[in-house]
Amino acid sequence: MMGIKQKEENTNGGLHNTLAAGTTVKGDIVTETDFRLDGKIEGNVNCSGKIVIGPKGNVTGNIVSANAEILGEVEGSVQVSAKLVLKATAVIQGDIFAQTLEIEPNARFNGVCKMSGEKSIAK
Repeated sequence: MMGIKQKEENTNGGLHNTLAAGTTVKGDIVTETDFRLDGKIEGNVNCSGKIVIGPKGNVTGNIVSANAEILGEVEGSVQVSAKLVLKATAVIQGDIFAQTLEIEPNARFNGVCKMSGEKSIAK
């Protein structure tokens, strides 16, 4: 019984979803846990945790998340209630809404950026 309880505690902690490279999803994704995307999504993504879009990841749609780290491509708006990180390989075609924004050299971004001191995101 002790082992079962410990196992339940471990599964509640580090939950995350992964969409592998070579996988395409057409439709919206909603997740309450962290999400790593190395494939392609044609639709909106709503993530209550942190979303990481890998270097080969691609989203054609809007992203709403608590935190985000983008290394791949996004065509749509990105709304982050806390911190958004655009790595050097990131390409964003759309508007950004974030409380904190970090952009590495060579990252590309075409759109409007709105930053707020509040922990709320634009709707």
